Order: sequence, then structure tokens, then C-alpha cells
Amino acid sequence: MKPLLAVLNGPNLDRLGKREPGVYGSATLEDLHSALRATASSLGADIIFFQTNHEGELLDKIGELADGGCAGAAINPGAWTHTSVALRDAIAGSGMPFVEVHISNVHKREPFRHHSYTAGVCDGVISGLGQQGYHFALEYLVHQISREKPPRSPEK
Repeated sequence: MKPLLAVLNGPNLDRLGKREPGVYGSATLEDLHSALRATASSLGADIIFFQTNHEGELLDKIGELADGGCAGAAINPGAWTHTSVALRDAIAGSGMPFVEVHISNVHKREPFRHHSYTAGVCDGVISGLGQQGYHFALEYLVHQISREKPPRSPEK
């Protein structure tokens, strides 16, 4: 059975390709999803996508994924990275591995973006590598999942 991975995106990421292309690039969210479908397939994983501009919907989705057997998630919390203790708690309480992803290098931006409430409860943070960061996150998650599987007993 293939592991199920999620890619979660927070506020304004539905505007990729239109919003500040000098910072976020010209590829749209659907372009990203298409590329990540191919990466997930090559890694032997199934993938689902979720984007919302409403914080409570993201919290609900994390709980739903955790209860539904999702193996791990890449998350770009957008501005909630710097503001949401509730999101931090949802990630921490999910029992799933998470990788925080940011398209831009948040440390080269405004000082308020330098602090992440969510980073401390994620396995790692990828920042500033453009949309490629999501692909690296999926690779990491599949690697971690395969390491956690118990060895199979020999065939009899």
C-alpha cells in the first residue's frame, strides 16, 4: 500500500503566479500540484492537496488527515507561520511528521517573518528554494516513512 502524503497551503497561496511574482515566481498553485503529483508517483506515494485562507479549516484538515492515516505532510502555513499558536498545536498533536516549506527565504524578508511558531514542531524547515522545496519535503517524508516501517519477515 502506498503511503498517503499531504501538501497543505495556507493563506494567499492560491494566488501563486499572480501575487508578487518577483518573490514567489510565476508558476501557479495548479502548476505546483501537477509537478508534485509526478514527484509523489515517482516516490511511490499517493498525494492530496489542500489550500485555504481560513485558519480553522486548516486545523480541521490536519485533524482529519491524522485520523485518516495520512503518513506525513509538507506545509506552507503562509502568514500563520508567524502568528498561529493554534496551528502549532494542531501540528504537534497530529502525530504525523511535517516539513515546513516556504517558497521565499523568510530570513531575507521583514523581521516579523523571522520567527516561526510552527517550525519547532516540524521535522525540518525548507525556506528560499522556490517551489523545489516542496519536492525536497516529499522526498524527506517518504524516506522517513520507509525508515519507520518494521522489517518484513522472510517468506516461508
